[in-house]
Amino acid sequence: MARFTFRLPDIGEGIAEAEIVAWHVKVGDRVEEDQQVADMMTDKATVEMESPVSGRVVALAGEVGEMVPIGSALMVIEVEGEGEAEAPAEAPIAAETPAVEEPAPVRAEPAEAPRAGGEAPVESRPSANAGRMEEVAEPGARAHVLASPAVRARAQDLGIDLASVKPAEGDRIRHADLDAYLRYGGAQGYHAPHASRAREDEAIKVIGMRRRIAENMAASKRTIPHFAYVEEIDVTALEDMRADLNANRGGRPKLTMLPLLIVAICRTIPAFPMINARYDDEAGVVTRHGRVHLGMATQTDAGLMVPVIRDAQDRNVWQLATEIARLAEAARTGKAKSEELSGSTLTVTSLGPLGGIATTPVINRPEVAIIGPNKIVERPVFQGDEIVRAKLMNLSISCDHRVVDGWDAASFVQALKKLLETPVLLFAD
Repeated sequence: MARFTFRLPDIGEGIAEAEIVAWHVKVGDRVEEDQQVADMMTDKATVEMESPVSGRVVALAGEVGEMVPIGSALMVIEVEGEGEAEAPAEAPIAAETPAVEEPAPVRAEPAEAPRAGGEAPVESRPSANAGRMEEVAEPGARAHVLASPAVRARAQDLGIDLASVKPAEGDRIRHADLDAYLRYGGAQGYHAPHASRAREDEAIKVIGMRRRIAENMAASKRTIPHFAYVEEIDVTALEDMRADLNANRGGRPKLTMLPLLIVAICRTIPAFPMINARYDDEAGVVTRHGRVHLGMATQTDAGLMVPVIRDAQDRNVWQLATEIARLAEAARTGKAKSEELSGSTLTVTSLGPLGGIATTPVINRPEVAIIGPNKIVERPVFQGDEIVRAKLMNLSISCDHRVVDGWDAASFVQALKKLLETPVLLFAD
């Protein structure tokens, strides 16, 4: 039998290493050619690795969360034939990486992980009333506890020992007696079984997308002097227009607030080019971009991802809605391409109905600003001497104070406010 060394190919321009985020095989497994064996993450995307040959896995390069250099051995597969085999020529190998016969360290089958702090597993204990007999002996004067099956079932659900409940009348315990015990039982040491209980500590390794997010957010807050500005916007007319557009959309996608906000942003950016910029702090250069490549923060099972709407300034509201839906679906299903997850010049982040009163989002470095619409609420407002119902939304922006001054950020948001409160201007030449 021969051994085939499958080396990690160059899976992205300028990538020196990739992180193991999932193994789909283990040592001893039989794999077929083109079978998915691992998921590797670069700083741009997660890539599915497929076996180039069929055979039996004899070694894996590291555990989930470890980094593997491009060109180094990812796994060793035992195949039919004699001698040692290497990765096919079309899988490039870094020139400086020496050839190895087997990856080190070889991943062994993990033993059962000990609990945090070396504690022994805690045995689950049945309720003190589990399997209680119909007639319960009482340590005091009463020889037996009398109660209907319904009262007994309720007491068992509540974790109450009927022997400690004193009936108000006669010897039979009724629901009213349980109610009285619940009201005053706390002073006697009673604890409701449905109250929150302490749980065991759980250690979760920070890997994959979550580690990338942690590193990027830490770098952003460590490097960028953030400041935030929040303005209240009356979106009553905008919401009315959105409802009319949706009622006549035909086969086009349903509009949310986001595409309308993006149209407003793209119409406002030319007058405030410092908002649509990227700052290379090492070179000391700010690039003010003429095109709006809008990042759209999207929550996925793997963590927060930012797919990019290319040339948002050239798309109408319906095209934006279509692209938003496509990119969000690609990100949530892990099918977004690396080029769809990089190159943004400005980012919008929205929690939708969970948007809260105001947000202070963290800037998507190396951009210099991020915009956060918050939830829409209905409140009474004055119009002259009258009080009317209005739909109001706070709009937040976080900016890099090295590049954007407070006056510029406030002026930009006020220009957005004018467009959003007079939505006909969104479609005016």
